[in-house]
Amino acid sequence: MEMKQIHGKTTALLGWSLQAIEAIDKMNRPYVVVGPPEFKPFADKNGIQFVPWQFDVPIEHSMELYEKLKELDTKVAVPIYEETVEWAGMLNSLLWENPRVFNKSLLLRDKSLMKRRAHLAGLRVGVFEEAFNKEDVAHFLKRMNEALLNMDEENYEPIHVKPFDKAGTVGHRMIKKREDIEEIDDSEFPLLMESHLEGQEFSCEAFVHNGKVHFLNITEYVKLGHSNFVPASPTLEQWRPQIRETIEQLVKAFEVENGILHPEFFITPNGTIYFGEVAARIPGGHIFEHIERVYGFSPYQGQILCCDPETTDEELKAFFPEEVVSAKGHSGNLMVYPKVKSISKLNIPDELKEHPYFLKHNMFLPATSKVSERVGFGNHYGSIYFFGEDSTEMRKLLEQYEKHDFYL
Repeated sequence: MEMKQIHGKTTALLGWSLQAIEAIDKMNRPYVVVGPPEFKPFADKNGIQFVPWQFDVPIEHSMELYEKLKELDTKVAVPIYEETVEWAGMLNSLLWENPRVFNKSLLLRDKSLMKRRAHLAGLRVGVFEEAFNKEDVAHFLKRMNEALLNMDEENYEPIHVKPFDKAGTVGHRMIKKREDIEEIDDSEFPLLMESHLEGQEFSCEAFVHNGKVHFLNITEYVKLGHSNFVPASPTLEQWRPQIRETIEQLVKAFEVENGILHPEFFITPNGTIYFGEVAARIPGGHIFEHIERVYGFSPYQGQILCCDPETTDEELKAFFPEEVVSAKGHSGNLMVYPKVKSISKLNIPDELKEHPYFLKHNMFLPATSKVSERVGFGNHYGSIYFFGEDSTEMRKLLEQYEKHDFYL
């Protein structure tokens, strides 16, 4: 999409993403990438303005980075991944002379705080507490099941534990028995504990500017951490008015003015919506790729436009297409996890490659045959991409091949 050069000041991308860099490079606006020092040679070779920075240093170092960006006439910082959200908050609070911007970003980085904020705003949430040791987890598991009148320890209803500040499913564990608790390392505490929620899980990608939702995508999860597709099926999309209302409630609750929100929810068969968590960065699970494939616009560019307070409503109206009806089909993917401890070969069935919905895969034989130890939901070893017209067939494929052993 060709864009007029109307924004003279610099946009800072915080984090390294080739997709985001390629997207902003087409927008005819000056930009700088702030990322790990190891990417500097690549940036220099390709003419990318680059500021090396380690985001694992204390946020108190932000003034040093602010001075560097100020020299480059930077007007806005855009977070790419989870660990850059509070850095964007701090830098924008300095650039815009508004300390509250940083404080609001901290709400979007702490899963315990965000749960409380959502609860205070009237959103439905599960039961949750903070755990500081294994005994806290054991007590919560027991008390949750007592509340459910379930005294059978061998068949406890599960609870979930998550780190306060990790992205997505990183460090997420389902706890059903005492043995599961013993697998938690003491270094992982403190953790958020929450009750198990039944229902269809989904995420939203809400593009927000001046407190208004300009485009709302709904991503249907087939299995958390494994598979999803865009747009959602008619069964889930029927609840779009209620989902949009919940998103607008969330935007108001977290006082979000500009940017992207990536919340996760559960919805029951009767349309009751429960808040799970929310992030303010590019979603995982290849969701941006799905959006671009079905809608034809770059969500990376959409995020940049929405993060910029100077973007006009006219620009946003011209940029975003109509939700759902303008989608060209359904885009989905399956993230593949080895079920063996040592990999000897790939096992990709011909019927998968011959299916009309199959697009591509990026599974690989790793240099080391030993499979990395999986913590929580673990890291996937490649993905399979699908595209087709029918959401029922898409779900069927994702469920079918999630059971297949691609690594032997």
